[in-house]
Amino acid sequence: MGDRVFTEAGGHVHVRFVDDALVSVRPSSTLDVVRYDYDASKPENSAVKFELSEGVARAISGEAAKSARERFRMNTPIAAIGVRGTDFVVSANSRSTRALVNEGAIVMAPYSSECSSEALGPCAVDAVELSQNTLQVLELGSGNPAPRLVAASGERTLNEIESSETTDASAADAQVASDDTADTLDSTEVYLESVATTKITTEVAAAEKGDGQSPADQPNTGLPEIPVVLADFTPTEALTADSTATDQLVWGRWASTGAPSLLSLSLSEAREGAGGRDVTVASTSGFILYRSEPNGARVESGLGVVRLDLNAAEAFYDSSNGIVAMRVAGGNLELDFVDRAFATSLNLDHASTGAIDFTANGAIADGGYLRLKEDSKTLSGAVATDGSAAGYFFEQQLDTGRIQGITLWGAQ
Repeated sequence: MGDRVFTEAGGHVHVRFVDDALVSVRPSSTLDVVRYDYDASKPENSAVKFELSEGVARAISGEAAKSARERFRMNTPIAAIGVRGTDFVVSANSRSTRALVNEGAIVMAPYSSECSSEALGPCAVDAVELSQNTLQVLELGSGNPAPRLVAASGERTLNEIESSETTDASAADAQVASDDTADTLDSTEVYLESVATTKITTEVAAAEKGDGQSPADQPNTGLPEIPVVLADFTPTEALTADSTATDQLVWGRWASTGAPSLLSLSLSEAREGAGGRDVTVASTSGFILYRSEPNGARVESGLGVVRLDLNAAEAFYDSSNGIVAMRVAGGNLELDFVDRAFATSLNLDHASTGAIDFTANGAIADGGYLRLKEDSKTLSGAVATDGSAAGYFFEQQLDTGRIQGITLWGAQ
């Protein structure tokens, strides 16, 4: 307790603690062990606190963090991170904090009057949870009111990662730690750390068996595959008034509570674009779909059957454990203006729910409004007046919670 782990370019430190926790510190990083009170007889009384001032570090929970989750904290210059029994990687500097979860879940929140850097455990105010297998990174930038979930950019191949570990790691990590002009950090470094730590952990475990071989002589048991970034229609950057200036359909949001949204604008921005937009439908969670209506609230005649492609979507799973973002892998939307009916599907996924196919068949009302209301499922939306686009809000109750979200569709 009180020790500082400081690595220069090319340095990489792995520390195993008395409760079998493992912390890995990548090059050009600084990590302080602020507190490490492990009570072997009563692990639930333990308290652990780290502070990552800069760089990249990976923490794998030991018995202390697993038994006393409300008394574990990883601090960065701008964020507090709590765990739910986990394996996670953090990349931090004075302006930004990014984290990826390999196993379990973390909770990230900015410092505030309700979230002190001196405290232990996760914070509740402006906090966002990230779970494993979501293919997303949790990011907080200075000046942002709350963390946001963004798609992880792990497209680098395994060979590239291994090559980086042996030939180019120091340069890459030095840039991550020292680039003062960057507002965010490259999440590839997070993946790089995950592979490096697994490799060394495997070698150390083999050496501890006493088979007489040095780590370098150990047979290669195979490094884990880098997570493949699957199709995800969730936006990685927030929409702006400029980027949607000519769009016929735009989501606005009047409520600031709930999960953060990158697919919606403020109400004034959503209303003012494209020469002025009008309200079509509103959801109970605060989303309002605005539509450009140059000829009033009516759809052109003679459209027939129109099939639209999914352009973007946001989906969330809301349960007793909190709200987490889901991956939207794809979807279909068919509008039959002859029979005044629609059919749609969305392919959703999250570690907590597994794969879920949301499907709905409903009516197209006068004015091009999409309607469906069932006991466990609702959908409301609208079609662009020329039939070239659509958007809808959806919600479905599950046994363990509910899924909900917003979508935008375009012509094929």
